[in-house]
Amino acid sequence: MAVEEQRAGSRVSRPENRLVRRGFTDPARAVRLLEGPGLEGLADDPLLLDALGATADPDLALLGLARLLEAADPADRHTLRDTLTTSKPLRDRLLGVLGVSTALGDHLARHPHDWHVLVTFELRDMHPGPEDFRRALAEGLRDGDLSPANALRVAYRRCLLAIAARDLTGTTDLAQTAAELADLAGATLQTALDLAAEQDPQAAAACRLAVIGMGKCGGRELNYVSDVDVVFVAEPREGVAEQEAIKAATRLAAALTRLCADTTGEGTIWPVDANLRPEGRNGPLVRTLASHLAYYQRWAKTWEFQALLKARPVAGDAELGAAYVEALAPMVWQAAARDNFVADVQQMRRRVIDSIPATELDRQLKLGPGGLRDVEFSVQLLQLVHGRTDPALRSGNTLEALAALSRGGYVGRADAVSLDTAYRFLRSLEHRIQLYRLRRTHLMPTAAEDLRRLARSLAALINDDTRADPMAALQREWKRHAMEVRRLHEKLFYRPLLDAVAELPPGATGLTPDAARARLEALGYADPAAALRHISALASGVSRKAAIQRTLLPVLLGWFAESADPDAGLLNFRQVSDALGRTPWYLRLLRDESAAAEQLARVLSAGRLAPDLLLRAPEAVAMLGDPQGLEPRGRAALEGEILAAVGRAGSAAAAVAAARSVRRRELFRTAAADVLGRLGECPAEALDTAGEALTALNAATLQGALRACVAGWEAEHGDLPTRIAVIAMGRFGGHELGYGSDADVLFVHEPLLGSLEEEAARAAQAVCNELRTLLGAPSTEPPLLVDADLRPEGRSGPLARTLASYAAYYRRWSHAWESQALLRAEPVAGDEELGTRFRQLIDPLRYPGDGVPERDLVEIRRIKARIEAERLPRGADPTTHTKIGRGGLADVEWTVQLLQLRHGHEVPALRTTRTRAALAAAVEGGLVCAEDAEVLDTAWVLASRVRAAVMLVRGRPGDSFPGEARELAGVARYLGYGSGHSGELLDDYRRATRRARAVVDRLFYGYE
Repeated sequence: MAVEEQRAGSRVSRPENRLVRRGFTDPARAVRLLEGPGLEGLADDPLLLDALGATADPDLALLGLARLLEAADPADRHTLRDTLTTSKPLRDRLLGVLGVSTALGDHLARHPHDWHVLVTFELRDMHPGPEDFRRALAEGLRDGDLSPANALRVAYRRCLLAIAARDLTGTTDLAQTAAELADLAGATLQTALDLAAEQDPQAAAACRLAVIGMGKCGGRELNYVSDVDVVFVAEPREGVAEQEAIKAATRLAAALTRLCADTTGEGTIWPVDANLRPEGRNGPLVRTLASHLAYYQRWAKTWEFQALLKARPVAGDAELGAAYVEALAPMVWQAAARDNFVADVQQMRRRVIDSIPATELDRQLKLGPGGLRDVEFSVQLLQLVHGRTDPALRSGNTLEALAALSRGGYVGRADAVSLDTAYRFLRSLEHRIQLYRLRRTHLMPTAAEDLRRLARSLAALINDDTRADPMAALQREWKRHAMEVRRLHEKLFYRPLLDAVAELPPGATGLTPDAARARLEALGYADPAAALRHISALASGVSRKAAIQRTLLPVLLGWFAESADPDAGLLNFRQVSDALGRTPWYLRLLRDESAAAEQLARVLSAGRLAPDLLLRAPEAVAMLGDPQGLEPRGRAALEGEILAAVGRAGSAAAAVAAARSVRRRELFRTAAADVLGRLGECPAEALDTAGEALTALNAATLQGALRACVAGWEAEHGDLPTRIAVIAMGRFGGHELGYGSDADVLFVHEPLLGSLEEEAARAAQAVCNELRTLLGAPSTEPPLLVDADLRPEGRSGPLARTLASYAAYYRRWSHAWESQALLRAEPVAGDEELGTRFRQLIDPLRYPGDGVPERDLVEIRRIKARIEAERLPRGADPTTHTKIGRGGLADVEWTVQLLQLRHGHEVPALRTTRTRAALAAAVEGGLVCAEDAEVLDTAWVLASRVRAAVMLVRGRPGDSFPGEARELAGVARYLGYGSGHSGELLDDYRRATRRARAVVDRLFYGYE
């Protein structure tokens, strides 16, 4: 009995095993379907089973076939069964569709007779065009059982079924399939327009209406499921007023749109999207040709001309459509001459990537990095730049344009082949994903059954063995193509520039010098001839250095082009490479550390300060290759290094030179980190971090220089008879130094026990003078200008005073402004105990117990008003001068300092040298409302950042916005404004400082 049961089980499992071997994942259900209605007698047909097993999803194909046979009437079912068993072409086409698309399977179940359309596409060389599709749609409209709208939908699906069958069986390639889809879309638009005209003959009689295909429809490269982008243009017929004709055309266009997008009955064909029209969705749906021309001549943005590259008449009045394209074409091919053209196109691409949700970024076939849009943007950018002079490039089709770019030498042959292959794979993958449910999507699915179906349907395109693990093979192939697209996207626009001037191997492009100059001009290079010379010097030759730079330069040129001054970036890179080109670690850094190379490019093209610092000692490039290389160093570490260098030097001059060398390197570290946005999460945090870093650096430098000068004095005269402390003042004491700030200080000394006061004073004077001289002396290192003009009696007073002398002066002669200046005094170098005692001396002066007397308050306000009136440089705009201008640094700082003078004795938190900390303490103490404080803080931070940007960009300090356009653009870039938005920066600055001035008038001057 047991043996018999085992044999019975074996008989049951044998059919299922055969199905498993053919790729079925649910053999039990497959057996039931094969034994069910419609498929009787076919369960053992090896040809049918093999055909099912060859589909992308045998289970889905069998289910679709069972539903079709069940829905067909008896006579048609018999015909289909016979054809399935005798005609391999039909069998492959029908099952190929059913194994990929559940949506088309649903269509066949609703309209079973439509399988006959597959028989009419047996000839491999038959390529249906727009007229063929129009006839097919017209025949469908004669179906009296459906409304015209639903009949159009059914006829459209029938045509789609035929296109998909040819596609899935390899009868057509991707380009032909996309072209057929676009032709079907055009035929559908024409048929819908004809229906709209029948429904509204009065409107049809009043106007001529042309439908212009845009995007993929215009380029004859449409997806299976996509919005169909169009623009409507109309003209009145003879004797009809223009306004009346536009109203009539609008009715026709709206009716056409409804016919295609209506979701009743047989469902949507696809949405008609007219948002690429002038003014987008806010503009009129239909315009005359003259109105279109007026808009594009006056108002259109760069991206709108890029969109017009694919414009093609697809329906309606053919003559009017041709006139539209002919009239606008000259503007399209001059778009590359517009200011910031390449920057605008690249910025639009970045915005697209930034708009992708983080959860979708790694699944985006179209918009993500390495996706279809990267190919399209690269090709369109090259077309628009070189199509001005080469009409052969003026195709709206991506693959045709890519081939033309290769023939013309604008893209290397190998790169063009690689990009063509990747584009075809990605588009085919997108098509297969959309075919499943006929839904508009560009996301890679995550479900295992979806990935398996995709992998099997694309097996012929996958350069891998899909039999063992089809899903893994698909993922590998997708990632390989995406990486290749991303690499070529970054390279395509720049690599040919090298080919034009460098000695490259066979297979390189043939870009002429004139074309290379045109491309550099489009990229924003102001001196293309000089740029080409730099490229030639860097990339020519057979050295290892040239080979590495040939690989890197295409990407570097792109990074330089994204800056406000690409010429400076390229020149700086050449100078650094000339200095370090034979250094092995430099070449390894460029070759192996892509992040370091990008950081170097950003730094070299961001302004003059960081490159100037780097070029004085190019070995500092190494810190860009260290993950922690740009982190600011603390005071202790800096001081330890500087003092060690000072101790090794043989003279005071050599010791201070060593300290200045360390300072130069650390200035570069901070400036580079600032340019790269590595100093903080927000602008205020980055500003505070930079201020702290620069303060610590200058304090450590002063400490080292003081030690060196004391040692030098003692080497000549013996032990120094006094102790010296250095007191930081101004922005130095406030830890708010900028890159171009002087070091404002006071020098205080105290004679040692038994020393003569006069001797001690002479020694202190000599040491402090030597310190200032050596730190500010001309050198290859940037100077540190030590300014002691805030000392008692100013320049007329002694450079260094004893503590007792300071006490006597402040007790007898001190003015209100001096108490105000002392608010930022802080010991930073020299004898710590003496510095602490100096702080104890001045605290009662800067935080007076009774607040500020009325006469001092009047005096402070008078001095401030006088500064505003007399010290603003001639010709300076008071609305944009960051220091003395209205709402600028002085306004905010004097307001905060007045609060400290008046309330510092009663609010301990106000006793700080830092402006922003004091302002926060004033809010906490109830002295200023939070809203006013935020206004002041915003203006102060913005003004401080503008000053930092000016120094970084120009390489020299300035309190006003630069007048030169490139420098202003560089300042705007540093502050986060995109290309061409410098005006917005000025507007935002004036707005912020205007609001701050209103608060200053109330809090400082007492105006209501």
